[in-house]
Amino acid sequence: MQTHISTTPFGRRSLTLGMISTQVTAKTAPADATVHKWQVFADIKEVRMALGATDRALAILSALLSFHPETAFYGDSALIVWPSNEQLINRANGMSPATLRRHLANLIDCGLVIRRDSPNGKRFARKGQGGEVEEAYGIDLSPIVARAAEFKDLAEALKAEKKAYRRVKERLTICRRDIIKMIDAGIEEGVPGNWGRVLQAYQTIVARLPRTAPRQVLETIVAELEDLWSEIRDVLESFVKSTNMSANESQPERHIQNSKPDSKLDSEYRLGIKEEASGSAGEASNVQSLPRRELPLAIVLDACSNVLWLVKSGEIRTWRDYLAAAELVRPVLGISPSAWDDAKAAMGEREAAITIGAIYQRQDQIKSPGGYLRSLTDRAKAAKFSVWPMVMALVRAKLDATKASGAGEGAAEEAVATAERVMRTEKRLEISDALRQTMGKWDRDK
Repeated sequence: MQTHISTTPFGRRSLTLGMISTQVTAKTAPADATVHKWQVFADIKEVRMALGATDRALAILSALLSFHPETAFYGDSALIVWPSNEQLINRANGMSPATLRRHLANLIDCGLVIRRDSPNGKRFARKGQGGEVEEAYGIDLSPIVARAAEFKDLAEALKAEKKAYRRVKERLTICRRDIIKMIDAGIEEGVPGNWGRVLQAYQTIVARLPRTAPRQVLETIVAELEDLWSEIRDVLESFVKSTNMSANESQPERHIQNSKPDSKLDSEYRLGIKEEASGSAGEASNVQSLPRRELPLAIVLDACSNVLWLVKSGEIRTWRDYLAAAELVRPVLGISPSAWDDAKAAMGEREAAITIGAIYQRQDQIKSPGGYLRSLTDRAKAAKFSVWPMVMALVRAKLDATKASGAGEGAAEEAVATAERVMRTEKRLEISDALRQTMGKWDRDK
């Protein structure tokens, strides 16, 4: 087929350097090149956003490819098709003529096809006596062959990028889940540390996560989260190893899960976790095993039920929820941030939260909650303070008030159940006679 090579568009359409560049690229196709047109079209669909092609433009390209009878395109074959606009509209799902012209121009701008216009702008072909096409005017598909390798490489690169993006998203999800649950475990199991500060560090990192972020941004954030994950994991593993060693060294002694090791964990300093000062061996005259056992959350909630007033959901299920509620109680009581920080440093975060909940429970009887908290903080620094007598006094006061008011059957049953829990806890923790004598004296300390 001998075809007059038209290089300029018909009518008012102007020639651009982009059109000339596409024509130059089409000439670079090797004569022995062979491509499968639908395979190349699949690659183009994969990278259409990178090429700037619209979905309607690809529908037109699919229609143009269907007008060529051959499935395999060769570098030295004639690849001009000449369907009319009406024929293209029928095969392009019935789009309007204006839409067809607009998206056909998009294909040309993307360098996917070349316009080979006739003198009057019509698309047609002239055939010789043997039926062979001598001249053809229409749409040239030769860029499909010339750029087939480019489309394939770009499609593979985009697939690799999507795979990498999916993997970093999975790493982000798993890392966030692990950190939250490890922090919860550290709080629930009584691992020494300022877990509120660790949670704040996690939230600081996550706060930089935009709604839609490129892979590079996600990689940076995931790297920071993985470092935090590694440090938290080291703290938990070191605590488990230290408690296991303590249990092996003293076989007759029952292992206590929430024990606090005497030595500081090296990895705590990397996390900025400070060891809780919640008791020492000097308290042995009053409490035989309190430094080795945390107060159950159920007992604390029975004693300090007013804290639930400040919680939106009206319930506290974990220590993490209780610590968050304590942060709400502090400004209500008018306690300064410095007094609150000193209390957490001296008592440990959990015991400081229990203390502030107990103060809130008796706020009508305490003139200066901030001054009272500082007094308890000073006693904690001298290893002369424990939250057990405070909480037990509140539980007994609640039980006495229930009996005095002649509450209904349901309230009486609840009070009895509370008393039974307290008795079982006292028995399990081997409370000494000295501690029993101090119970009920909390009010005189105010």
